[in-house]
Amino acid sequence: MSDSSNNALVDQAGQVRAGEEVDVAQVTAYLQSKGLNVEGTPELQQFPGGASNLTYLLRYANVDLILRRPPFGHIAKSAHDVVREAVIMQKLKPVYPQVPVIHAICEDADVIGAPFYVMERLVGNIPRQNLSPELGLDAAKTRQLCLNVLDALIELHKLDPAKAGLDTLGKGEGYVARQVEGWTKRYRAARTEDVGDFEAVMAWLAEKQPQQEVAIRLIHNDFRFDNVVLDVNDPLKIIGVLDWEMATLGDPLMDLGSALAYWVQADDDPFMKGSRRQPTNAPGMLTRDEVVRYYAEKTGFSVANFDFYTVYGLFRLAGIAQQIYKRFKEGNARNPAFAQFGPFACYLEQRCLGIIAQSSL
Repeated sequence: MSDSSNNALVDQAGQVRAGEEVDVAQVTAYLQSKGLNVEGTPELQQFPGGASNLTYLLRYANVDLILRRPPFGHIAKSAHDVVREAVIMQKLKPVYPQVPVIHAICEDADVIGAPFYVMERLVGNIPRQNLSPELGLDAAKTRQLCLNVLDALIELHKLDPAKAGLDTLGKGEGYVARQVEGWTKRYRAARTEDVGDFEAVMAWLAEKQPQQEVAIRLIHNDFRFDNVVLDVNDPLKIIGVLDWEMATLGDPLMDLGSALAYWVQADDDPFMKGSRRQPTNAPGMLTRDEVVRYYAEKTGFSVANFDFYTVYGLFRLAGIAQQIYKRFKEGNARNPAFAQFGPFACYLEQRCLGIIAQSSL
């Protein structure tokens, strides 16, 4: 089915990458067995990216649908759990309308070689590295878009997990300590000899971590501009929030700290600007400090200790980058861009130490 609009703003899928094909006949038979009205054989396309779960577009004669499945090859049992992600979205939908509708969840790996789920396609614009000029957003409208994106996160953090039946999703209490300990272990395991040891940062996080979470809420754990969908006819309107595979119960300030690690603003240094993957530097966008103040005002959560969450977010990002860099150095990841992830981890260590040196904690 063709897009209701040929608008160049609509996020587009492309050709399926070699070795990542999906058996559409099997998918179609499965969907029809679940009562879905899908007509004919779909055209299969794939969305870019895919370091995590793979995302496909199924274009049937009467409807477009999205299919998500784990990456091909060996994966850890808990990683890329698409069934868990789909169940979270299914339960969240009634109380958080920005979640796409889940149409089918297949736990049987025999159907296409892995579990998968199928959801509605949200036809809209995904703001990636830069805002499209066709959106027509001046600085004032860009600021409003920024606030609306933050409001989507704030709305999530205000929800009572029990109302969505998600109060048993994770351990909840003790989340901060588990994350500090977990990322400390992961960084040490991934460290290579040409990067910093982060020991001073890890010691500071262990010492300064809050004794109790500000609240236990559902947290997204990968909240960025390129995980939201904008209405192409009203680009200030958020019609979707995507990529729930890392969602869990935890401290919402940890979620905000993680999100701000990716938030590159206009006055950042060239190295940080080189890592930018979302349009947070555009005229009108809030600075990181403004984001924290706005969030605190809207949620009522205390941000008196936010230096901790800022450093945690940067350390977590360094851990992610270093895990990829180690795989690259060992020949298990071939993207040449990964060669810069080691120097980036070193940069993040210095940035953490700078914040620590000026912190009143």
